[in-house]
Amino acid sequence: MKLSIVIPGLWCLSALAACTGPQEPSRPIANADPERGRLHIARLQCGACHEVPGVRAARGRVGPTLAHFSKRPHLAGKFPNEPDYLLRWLRDPPAMAPLTAMPALVHDDAVARDIAAYLYSLE
Repeated sequence: MKLSIVIPGLWCLSALAACTGPQEPSRPIANADPERGRLHIARLQCGACHEVPGVRAARGRVGPTLAHFSKRPHLAGKFPNEPDYLLRWLRDPPAMAPLTAMPALVHDDAVARDIAAYLYSLE
């Protein structure tokens, strides 16, 4: 078999493998519902400070946009964007970063899990 045939063939196979369609979230949150998370974000008025895709009237400019949240490497500019850190951040941001302007609005673990699931759905 000629090398000039093998290399293009391998390239085509690798390109097809990359087109597998929708994938599972890269950071699944146990016992969480992203749709409930979207509703909690609206109810807690997170959009007063943040732009949140999929949440009507969430056009805030005080905090960062939450678009493409799942692709970000860090939370609050210093914590790894991983579920354990995000859940802690959602429950009590000032405990993690005392100078943050973000208030502690989420007082329930289930609500934090749902919000985290929604945020991780934002690619």
